[in-house]
Amino acid sequence: MGIISVSDGTSDPIVTHLAAEDKMPCGYKDKDGNLAIEPGLLGFISSCYQLGSVFGVPIAPYFNQRFGRRWSIMVGSLIMSAGAVLQCVAQHVAMHIVARMILGFGIVLCIIAGSALIGELGHPKERSILTSLFNSSYFIGSIVASAITLRTVDIANDWSWRVPSILQICPSLVQISLIYLLPESPRWLISKDRDDEAFAILVKYHAEGDADSLLARAEMAQIKSTIAIELDHSKQSWRDMIRTPGMRRRVFIASMMGLFTQMSGNTLLSYYSSLLFGMMGYTTTFAKTRINLANNCWSLLTATITALIITRFKRRFMFMLSAGLMCTVFIAITVCFQKLGEAKAAGVKNGAAGIAALVFYFSYQPCYNIGNNALTYTYLVELFPYAERSRGIGVEQLFGKLGGFFSSNVNPVALDAISWKFLAIYCGWIFFELIFVYIFYPETQGRTLEELAFLFEDKALADQAVEAVEKQIHFGGKEGDDTKMESVSRVEA
Repeated sequence: MGIISVSDGTSDPIVTHLAAEDKMPCGYKDKDGNLAIEPGLLGFISSCYQLGSVFGVPIAPYFNQRFGRRWSIMVGSLIMSAGAVLQCVAQHVAMHIVARMILGFGIVLCIIAGSALIGELGHPKERSILTSLFNSSYFIGSIVASAITLRTVDIANDWSWRVPSILQICPSLVQISLIYLLPESPRWLISKDRDDEAFAILVKYHAEGDADSLLARAEMAQIKSTIAIELDHSKQSWRDMIRTPGMRRRVFIASMMGLFTQMSGNTLLSYYSSLLFGMMGYTTTFAKTRINLANNCWSLLTATITALIITRFKRRFMFMLSAGLMCTVFIAITVCFQKLGEAKAAGVKNGAAGIAALVFYFSYQPCYNIGNNALTYTYLVELFPYAERSRGIGVEQLFGKLGGFFSSNVNPVALDAISWKFLAIYCGWIFFELIFVYIFYPETQGRTLEELAFLFEDKALADQAVEAVEKQIHFGGKEGDDTKMESVSRVEA
């Protein structure tokens, strides 16, 4: 499943490479007749990836629910393969833009299906770690793509960007080759009345092959009962997302979470790192590409460590800690760039401010990883019940991509126009993020997905689900199972 995030991670370094090199697909020239990038065009090229995802969001949840998680990943991978080929053979900017939109369309199918599959398939004790590692894999793709662009940077012709463009196809080909070696989501199978297949998967992956396992039988009963109640109260449409107060709150949280994942300064620091490095005093392509590669390696290390330990702590606390640390670091970065701007205006060089800015640049990613990287899909899978999970993740993706589209277009223009002052806006926004989490985010740690299905709903529905589970367990259960049932039904998430 991590290959999906690897695919997503290969996109950013190519845009960074274009910004660093001022190389563009042939067919675009500036007013002097030279191949070049203007801030507005650079922003639009980078944002087309998000724009393609926006177009894919309405379709992805339907496809995911109708044909299953694996088929969605397969189709998304095929679409991304086509996008990578088109980007490689692009003869002008328009083809390059369309290619990035196709890539964005394909990735959203994969992300919605992959995050749901890994959350629904994982063992209750391991689910949160697996979903956290899913997002951390993004940096593997970034590292590989950064390393490739590091070697192609010296190519004097179009193959400087064509080589990394075509190599984006590799993760998609791996997904296409291996996806059917993975089991389907047992929850999706149960929703399609394929109970025997679902139980076989639970036995194999959660009970080590023991068909008499109390855990497997309890999970099966809980999943069947909860999904039956959910589907009875769901029309499987987008209207369900706003039908009840509980669902409206979920949608509100997912919408803001999507904005937070793309508008917490991370888009500015990743897509436009080349512009920031230049402001720090690192002006050569040699220096910029190596700093970018080092930061991706650092990000992978911190994201992986964070994913492995993050689930020991309360979700709300870690989201608030992440926002608080990001705000602090961004304030420090803003001050550093202010000093650099003053030094430039005075015609002098402030080496200390440049070094400090670079240190805080590297400090930002661990702070971001604590919340918006490690916990995003963990929290979304827990927040939405099965019947609305694909659409719920789709809502987060929609607002995330819209936020990315907006910031990708605004960042280079605003940075060029008002320099370091633009960074101060992010300080205020991230502080708002902290307040929002404190007020609206519920705690989800320590409960199964089926228990969380009625997080905001009437207690009567939750009691109905518990009663149905108990009936299924007692029916056909073995003597002595009752005394173990309570501990099994509350396996720590």
